Amino acid sequence: MTLLELVIKHHTGIRLAELGEALGAVGGLALLLGALMPLARRAGQFIGGLLIGGGFVLLVFATRWGHFH
Repeated sequence: MTLLELVIKHHTGIRLAELGEALGAVGGLALLLGALMPLARRAGQFIGGLLIGGGFVLLVFATRWGHFH
């Protein structure tokens, strides 16, 4: 039986967490701008949701395998 584990150093885990937080902030801004402009509503929701989801995935990677606590 083989166990596959991702190895991410502590410093890289911190960088992944920072990138995830930045993506979440930009995604929130896209949602805000999409709500303010009626022509960009669907695009803002799509891009904002995609960025927030990607940011949380990076935060999960940083917390689980990057020793970011």
